[in-house]
Amino acid sequence: MRHKPLLIALIGLLLAASAQAQWKWRDAKGNVQYSDIPPPAGTLDKDILQRPSAPARPLIIVTPAGQAASAPSPKPAAASAPTKAELDAAARQKQEQDGQAAKQKEEERRVAEQRRENCARAQGNLRDLQSGARITRTNEQGERVYMDDTQRQAEVERTRQLITSECR
Repeated sequence: MRHKPLLIALIGLLLAASAQAQWKWRDAKGNVQYSDIPPPAGTLDKDILQRPSAPARPLIIVTPAGQAASAPSPKPAAASAPTKAELDAAARQKQEQDGQAAKQKEEERRVAEQRRENCARAQGNLRDLQSGARITRTNEQGERVYMDDTQRQAEVERTRQLITSECR
């Protein structure tokens, strides 16, 4: 009879401990671990021996009379450690995004280089047109034809528009 209260206390303590230890897993050294929080990230699914069986009970907050009750902020559910397949998929997705970003950056660099070349060429053409030197063009029959003042002025305007668009 004397040991009955001690036995009841011991059983109560064991029940309380088992109620909180919802996770059971094998660590990297092979030791079995018990916890009320999920195993550390990187623990393989095959090493997780037990998961929580029931969701945690919601927290009930009692407020004094006359005060407005505020809703508790929802806690995110404890996620289990990602599997190797999930980690691989995430790594592939990140690699694809990095590859796309690199392609886009390379395309932007190529376009910028082309713009610089077009700008330099247009500025050289404008200098030639404004220099007063006689400028020739080749017509459809392959003959050399000199530009008159009207053609020169039209070409100057077209070249200025090109400079405006390409030399930013």
